[in-house]
Amino acid sequence: MGNSLQDQLKRSGLVDGKQVRKAKQERHRKRRRGVPGDEVTDDARAVARKAAAEKAERDRRLNLEREAEAEAKAVAAQVRQLIEMNRVPRGDADVPYNFADSKAVKRLYLSRAMHAQMTGGKLAIVRYGDGYEVIPAAVAEKIAARDEHCVVVRNDDDPSTKGDGYEDFKIPDDLMW
Repeated sequence: MGNSLQDQLKRSGLVDGKQVRKAKQERHRKRRRGVPGDEVTDDARAVARKAAAEKAERDRRLNLEREAEAEAKAVAAQVRQLIEMNRVPRGDADVPYNFADSKAVKRLYLSRAMHAQMTGGKLAIVRYGDGYEVIPAAVAEKIAARDEHCVVVRNDDDPSTKGDGYEDFKIPDDLMW
């Protein structure tokens, strides 16, 4: 393989063996020391490192976004499954039940028994698709733990055990009517 540039220059008589050896030694020394004239490659390396770090950060952010989207889809699927498995059939719905959803008043027709359970806190109303479904209150709590915006109406268990709000005000004994 003796067709290197140095061999060709030697054969043509432009350089001698001593000059070739000296050039090799100088190249070797520059490589070992890290030539001061090598700032261009250092800058290029720094730019490459910075670009790689930025790419890694961008990839990390994209992965976090993808994970958040996947988790949101999983939660939505869990909520949908809970509603589908536990919805209470309305049967002969003849009693209107009015409730507020955001700023609008909505109406859902329930049977008398379901209406009593709804006001007693045994049932709850949740958003499902474009409409609403009636589910047991225990399931509504599980759904609220996953997505609180799905649960529209969840009454207290027994409103009769609560006072009328005047428990703290004592009636004086000497009050005359």
